[in-house]
Amino acid sequence: MSEETVFDQILSGGISADIVYEDEHCVAFRDINPQAPVHILIIPRRKITGLQAVEPADTGLLGQLMAAACAVAGQEGIRESGFRCVINAGAQGGQEVPYLHVHLLGGRQLGWPPG
Repeated sequence: MSEETVFDQILSGGISADIVYEDEHCVAFRDINPQAPVHILIIPRRKITGLQAVEPADTGLLGQLMAAACAVAGQEGIRESGFRCVINAGAQGGQEVPYLHVHLLGGRQLGWPPG
């Protein structure tokens, strides 16, 4: 069994978070170290350690995460102006928490390449 992460603790209610969206598949909350005016993390309720652990049966869940990102972008007023969704995978990909999560970033002009 994998180690409990901060995201597991948020889902269980052990740590509070500024939750902005939730449904039966995922939960979205504001990042505590925002990199843009809008920086929200979207996590599945079912733990997957990262994108590299996704299996073919998880494709529906990945779609739910993207649909949630669009819904949250609408709530935050950035759906029309534009936003970015980022999934970091593994240590060299910048993943810090071993729990699949989507970063929704927006509210300013985002540069390219990202990093």
